[in-house]
Amino acid sequence: MDWISDVRLTDGPLYWSAWVLGAAAALHLVWRPYALGRRRWFISVAAALAAAVGLVLLVHWILIYLTSVFPDELPSLVLAWVFAAVGGLLLVLLRLPWESWGRRALDVVALLAVVLLAAVQVNAYFGLNRTVADLTGTALTRIQPLEPALQRQPGQSGQPLAGWTPAGDLPADGVLRTVSIPGTVSGLQARTSYVYLPPAYFAANRPSLPVLVLVAGQPGGPADWLSGGALLPRMADFAARHGGVAPVVVVADPNGSQSANNLCMDSDLAKADTYLSVDVPRWIDATLDVDTDPVQRAVGGFSFGATCAVQMATRHPDVYTGFLSFASEREPALAKERQKTVDAAFHGDTAAFDAQVPLTLMKERRYDGNVAYFAAGATDPEFVANLETLATAARAAGFTVESDVVQRTGHSWDMLTPGMDNGLELLAKHWGWEH
Repeated sequence: MDWISDVRLTDGPLYWSAWVLGAAAALHLVWRPYALGRRRWFISVAAALAAAVGLVLLVHWILIYLTSVFPDELPSLVLAWVFAAVGGLLLVLLRLPWESWGRRALDVVALLAVVLLAAVQVNAYFGLNRTVADLTGTALTRIQPLEPALQRQPGQSGQPLAGWTPAGDLPADGVLRTVSIPGTVSGLQARTSYVYLPPAYFAANRPSLPVLVLVAGQPGGPADWLSGGALLPRMADFAARHGGVAPVVVVADPNGSQSANNLCMDSDLAKADTYLSVDVPRWIDATLDVDTDPVQRAVGGFSFGATCAVQMATRHPDVYTGFLSFASEREPALAKERQKTVDAAFHGDTAAFDAQVPLTLMKERRYDGNVAYFAAGATDPEFVANLETLATAARAAGFTVESDVVQRTGHSWDMLTPGMDNGLELLAKHWGWEH
């Protein structure tokens, strides 16, 4: 049954079948006037669709501004697909009193097809679950824990990467492993993390490889970098172009749960900053056979993780000397209203919050010699504006900055094409190696 796990959700036969069936089902729901009469039915359809728009916008407003479930507004295209599903439901409810049981059953099937289409399109927009295995999590169960043989051994020290050539053949691919990174100093209870080890890590004369720490979006978790981020194939492509050399990648978790948002700060919420700036680097240096020079260490992330990466690199330039930021916020946030974040995390102390945000730090400090990469989707105007603001501040503060506004992409993991490659190439230059 492995073929089911490999079925594509963002393109391919299932994706286009959902399009065809969903479109036909939507027409079925709209163009069947029945007992009400044609004119009254069309008026009712217009009223139902208008009610769907109003209901979706109301719930969206409640989620963003009243309950602060999300700190940013959902993309308009996502809202449009949610509206389609809600509109289909209202049309079915509108018709129920005048239809036979057979037609009611047909309407329910049509509604399910519309809902399926909406779900497929929302998933495709974010680019999170690309296959059935990503959706069900079955691919994650196949990843083995990091075995002792791949960990740093006492007295072990790799060769300098500059000018390194492998002694013998390298494996064709790198590997993924699960790890547990304890919050020894921070006290943070993190979820399972992941490590990517490139082919060069398995060389008999293993070089001292650089390290890239990645953080996922919120809501979300480290596994999102494996599904939406397609980490393994992206790193495999990079390593193949560089003679088997790529950074060791550690996907860490500063939040502890799917819905938590610890702001990547030390605050009343948690010591997430300490976890990423102290616990994670110490675990890496003690566990993995990598280069321990901070110059050879970078941090990156998507959405919340991108914001976190900018925070880490501006607050701790002695720990992370480069960062990759894919769709960053201007600053960390729990809610659209800034004061809600300040109240929840800093007892209302705005000055304490301001002192830690990247835009403040980049006005006060210099980061000469460090590197920054920004990317955002062209159809995501709020985050394109964030990119422009942060990139300008980073350049003024001394960062070497590169950026991409990725066409035909919104707030989606799809911006990693070409963003991940371009960001990694910038880091490779910063780390001083070419293959």
